[in-house]
Amino acid sequence: MKHILFVCVRNSGRSQMAEAFLNALGPEVATAESAGTEPAEQLNPTVVQVMNEAGFDMSGQYPKVMDADMVARADRVITMGCDVDAGVCPAGYVASEDWALEDPKGKPVEVVRGIRDEVRRKVEDMIRDLKTWP
Repeated sequence: MKHILFVCVRNSGRSQMAEAFLNALGPEVATAESAGTEPAEQLNPTVVQVMNEAGFDMSGQYPKVMDADMVARADRVITMGCDVDAGVCPAGYVASEDWALEDPKGKPVEVVRGIRDEVRRKVEDMIRDLKTWP
């Protein structure tokens, strides 16, 4: 069983969606957690809304700070596209793969739905890859 760490700066949107999707859609191949380098106070309410629309309950989830134990547990670390926040981007701290996803912060619900759908596609692709990963 692989363990995946999804990381973004605030851990309030993209990484939370990825964690929820992987834990729900791929429990036979991997577990997931998410964290941020500068976590927000709460999840992005629009992210919570669009995830609820897709049947994913985000209650009980909250932004968490990335720590060395999380990184040590991870078989893969995936960052969400934070290169605009160069000073706090997790990619500068750990070896990772970046998915280059748009930040949902401040975006209208229609845009956040598109980001959600892109995160889901990437997670579904990851699940397929993990099934063949040694």
